[in-house]
Amino acid sequence: MSDLATEARSDREGPEAERAKRRRPFWVELPMLAGIALVLAFLIKTFLLQAFLIPSGSMQNTLQVDDRVLVDKLTPWFGSEPDRGEVVVFRDPGGWLAGRPVKEPTTVQKALGFVGLMPAAGEQHLIKRVIGVAGDTVECKGEGPLKVNGKPLTEPYVFPGNTACSTDPEGQFKVTVPSGSLWVMGDHRQASQDSRYHRSDARGGMVPVTDVVGRAVVIAWPVTHWSTLPVPDTFDQPGLTPAP
Repeated sequence: MSDLATEARSDREGPEAERAKRRRPFWVELPMLAGIALVLAFLIKTFLLQAFLIPSGSMQNTLQVDDRVLVDKLTPWFGSEPDRGEVVVFRDPGGWLAGRPVKEPTTVQKALGFVGLMPAAGEQHLIKRVIGVAGDTVECKGEGPLKVNGKPLTEPYVFPGNTACSTDPEGQFKVTVPSGSLWVMGDHRQASQDSRYHRSDARGGMVPVTDVVGRAVVIAWPVTHWSTLPVPDTFDQPGLTPAP
């Protein structure tokens, strides 16, 4: 009886012991685990979320210089397009960043860019608020208020001390947004080179929807600035969308 019990126990322990012998040391598995983590991070960056660094004060006080925002890249895959009031990141539509110095990224920054913790090296992006979508008429006269389809906007997000409209020639306008395009402006109205200042380009200052990377949904860093980025109530007012 004792021999049979010993034999049965040996049979049970055999495969487990064999697996233990075949188990790889942690230092051998570490590169494989790191590779899997990098692939997952790359997929998240490509299809879900990506972090972006705020390089200027054009969106103050909503966003501060050196804030990191997380951008939703998943929603556009389901056919959703940017809407009024959203803060969006988009590729340079053509010459908006011309003449601005570009720092050569470090090796660490290139690595962080690859996995989506920073913009990829060499990419040129901007971040602004969507004011007008296809079919909208956006207008600025004097110091404001800014109007969309004849409706004045109450804009609590505009930088304190700024007027809703700038009184320089570029700041006075009335435009209609064509199909597939957006009219964007910075919250720091007197310190933002946005759609107003590119009306002489081929697109009249409009941003193609296809150039939009995604919507900024949260300030992730520094932790003291943590906040979501909801659409302000002013864009929900009745009658803002023109009748078809």
